[in-house]
Amino acid sequence: MQNQMPEGMQNQQMNMNPSTSQNHSAHEMMDTHEVIGSLIGMLEQYKLYEQHIQDPELKDILQRQATFTTQLYNTVISVFRTGQDPKVPTQEYQMKESNEVTYGMKPGQPKQPKQSVNELTDECYASFMLGQTKAIAGGMTTAAAEMNQPVLRRVIADSIPNMIEMSYEIFLYQNKHGYYQLPQLSTQDMAIMAQGYAPVGQQGMQH
Repeated sequence: MQNQMPEGMQNQQMNMNPSTSQNHSAHEMMDTHEVIGSLIGMLEQYKLYEQHIQDPELKDILQRQATFTTQLYNTVISVFRTGQDPKVPTQEYQMKESNEVTYGMKPGQPKQPKQSVNELTDECYASFMLGQTKAIAGGMTTAAAEMNQPVLRRVIADSIPNMIEMSYEIFLYQNKHGYYQLPQLSTQDMAIMAQGYAPVGQQGMQH
């Protein structure tokens, strides 16, 4: 009599894609779980912010970033489930902000935690958005450095610059509106620090 596998186990094996069940380490599975969860969290939080943001410029940034991240999410889960190249490859995020920044500090009221939702402002929402995009960029970097599935690793690694670009876009918006001020050292101190390093010759690198 031939040994037969229980029906439930047969169905389970049939439903498991070999690329998913065999080509991911446990460590990679958990890291990817964290990355996907952070993308979901960003998209859900952006939905919450959208209904409260007043500035059309910030709302436009939020909507463009949410649209891009939705496609990124779909690409990541497609590769995670199949192990194959995604139908929609990783895209490149294009921001609208210029690279100009304003230096210096202006006095203002001391900050303290808001005591109600009604007190939250566009400055608050921009700060929340920056915190999320920066966290995802860091999480993706940590995950991509130790992934074993090559297609998934490439998708995650290629997405890091996009999250950095989103973060930079929000930073530029904050700076332009005085939410993110940039103090500077004195000219003398900056010159001392800039001249505090010297190049090393290549001889020390030769064997």
